[in-house]
Amino acid sequence: MKALLELMAKSLVDKPEEVAVAEVEGERTAIFELRVATSDIGKVIGKQGNTARAMRTILSAVGTKLGKRCVLEILD
Repeated sequence: MKALLELMAKSLVDKPEEVAVAEVEGERTAIFELRVATSDIGKVIGKQGNTARAMRTILSAVGTKLGKRCVLEILD
């Protein structure tokens, strides 16, 4: 899932080398912390948060299949 999230983020931003995904694993929950360049935050969030919502939906669908709850946090 980490690789999937990284691939999605890198395809959206202007500076793909600054994309970093950290995974905090819990028993039934996985938290993914996405960091991008400051100038690319708007591209990852999208208009009215639509892009971020779509990424969270995909992550949630994959997590459901694996029996885990997945949370995406976009950090500065």
